[in-house]
Amino acid sequence: MLTKLISESCLTLQLLAKQEATFEKIAAAMVATLRSGGKVLTCGNGGSAADALHLAEELVGRYRRERPSWAAICLNADPTLLTCIGNDYGFDSVFSRQVEGLAGKNDLLICFTTSGNSVNILRALDTAKTRGVKSVALLGKTGGPAKGKADIELIVEGADTARIQEAHGFLLHALLERVECEMLGLKSN
Repeated sequence: MLTKLISESCLTLQLLAKQEATFEKIAAAMVATLRSGGKVLTCGNGGSAADALHLAEELVGRYRRERPSWAAICLNADPTLLTCIGNDYGFDSVFSRQVEGLAGKNDLLICFTTSGNSVNILRALDTAKTRGVKSVALLGKTGGPAKGKADIELIVEGADTARIQEAHGFLLHALLERVECEMLGLKSN
């Protein structure tokens, strides 16, 4: 069983190579945001929430190198905000309400969703668009209703949620590596 799962995961990751140009666009958007003094806002649900939290904490803390802290906020990290907004406006608004209050024109919203079906992600992307905030969607399967809503989207090929999440984890590490190198003027590996 383990050998089969490793093979499936490797295949999913290998298929990402076809999307290098999109990967570079996402990295460039992150660099442009950080260089302009903007913030990276992240969000997701379930396992995708963990990916969103991981990306934000590595930007504020560090990934591999000593460097200045960069501005990032994970929109699913604050349980008081989530429960307040969820209680007052409904769970479908937990991210869009924060984009409305926290995002500015120099900021970048990065959404993680394996299915592209989450209404709270769809609303966050819509709110970003109406506020002039650039957005990225890391999607899976067919992209679902989220496909076409973000300024830049990368769809992980495959139908297995676990393999898509593994690929999203790989992508967030690859983006961090690329962004750190670019921001610090180092050569990428």
